[in-house]
Amino acid sequence: MTRKIIHCDADCFFAAVEMRDDPSLRHRPMAVGGSPERRGVISTCNYEARRHGIRSAMASRTALALCPDLVIVPHRFEQYREAARGMRAIFDDYSDQVETLSLDEAYLDVSTSSHCDASATRMAMAIRQRIARDIGITVSAGVARTKFLAKIASEWRKPDGLYVITPAMEEAFIPALPVTAIPGVGKVTASRLEQLGITHCRDLNTLAIDDLSRHFGLFGRRLHDFARGIDGRPVTPHRARKSLGVEHTFARDLPSPDACRLPLETLFEELCQRLAREHRPGPVVRLFLKIKFADFTTTSLEAAAQSPRLSTFRQLLDTGFQRGNKAVRLLGVGVRFDAAAPADGMVQLPLFAPTQGP
Repeated sequence: MTRKIIHCDADCFFAAVEMRDDPSLRHRPMAVGGSPERRGVISTCNYEARRHGIRSAMASRTALALCPDLVIVPHRFEQYREAARGMRAIFDDYSDQVETLSLDEAYLDVSTSSHCDASATRMAMAIRQRIARDIGITVSAGVARTKFLAKIASEWRKPDGLYVITPAMEEAFIPALPVTAIPGVGKVTASRLEQLGITHCRDLNTLAIDDLSRHFGLFGRRLHDFARGIDGRPVTPHRARKSLGVEHTFARDLPSPDACRLPLETLFEELCQRLAREHRPGPVVRLFLKIKFADFTTTSLEAAAQSPRLSTFRQLLDTGFQRGNKAVRLLGVGVRFDAAAPADGMVQLPLFAPTQGP
């Protein structure tokens, strides 16, 4: 079976979240980072700023010298983590083999997924559309049969792009890649390769693995394999799923708790259906509800429970709405599992566990 790997990478992630929450920053050179008066450093910047030569890890003072109109905003890590959690929840809908590399980047192995008629390309399209709709930022994605090529593909049409490298394309695509596209090839290694007359993967193919190992040690094998499209690295989830949830962004903001009642019931039914068909890492121990208001502020509430109860979600909704008292843009419900429970499926179920409640 040919593997199907998707690599997703948010476009200028921190900056994208800031522009989403403050539309006045759009179409202006802006960056997220520390104050230039305090020897701050740029974490990331939008594409308008990059046109001025600004980049990550640059001193904020240097960035302002390059672009005096640059707007530098401070970090808001909780908002970034919230956006990352939303992305991860969407990834989990398409595969249980998700390897997160950072807040804004992940691999998905969708080789056995039945979503979108088992089309990895259509899954990548759906993931990008949902992230844009539900989280308000853009993600670039790449699809290929290996992690190496999927990551390259995700960078091919940034920002807000999708690129697919089919197995039939590899024979022509890989030899034309510069060696700097290979993970681990930085300036020093690239310089050493250039001294050997190697600038592209096609050049690596002229050297035997023994020659590459003599020059680069163990890394020589990686150079040899990647230049030939060989990459057997698996997508490795770092942890078991701790929660399961469903959420929906409404076409029109809902003005009151009463207007949220019917959508809440629909989400509750969808959650119960997913719980019935998906593997649970442990018993349910808590319920949670998420509300995103029209101004993009978010509140989350939880309650102890052994099974989903619609009445509990209704109570959480009423309490949560009072926190913001604004129209509702997004509503989500979910459950948290006891990951410490036995993994062999021998879990004591509650004797009385009504699933819907009054």
